[in-house]
Amino acid sequence: VMTAVCVLHAGESQTLVETTVVHFKEISEEEIQAYVNSREPLDKAGAYGIQMGASKFVERIEGCYFNVVGLPVARVYELLKSLTCLAGCTKD
Repeated sequence: VMTAVCVLHAGESQTLVETTVVHFKEISEEEIQAYVNSREPLDKAGAYGIQMGASKFVERIEGCYFNVVGLPVARVYELLKSLTCLAGCTKD
């Protein structure tokens, strides 16, 4: 899963890309059909929501869980914090 973020501030742009690798176990034809029949994958990028029914197929992830759910919150927070500091705050 790759998520790109671009923030515009005071005429400048800052970007980041977060990558998380999701490893799925081997899934049988019956499991695939049951998952499709649940209609859960029909409205999702990648056809799964890691926090939903597909979680039973995930062996492990490498990287940020929140990136898979939707937004790499910690990295976005640090980016926004750095932009605020560029605008005049002092870092501790």
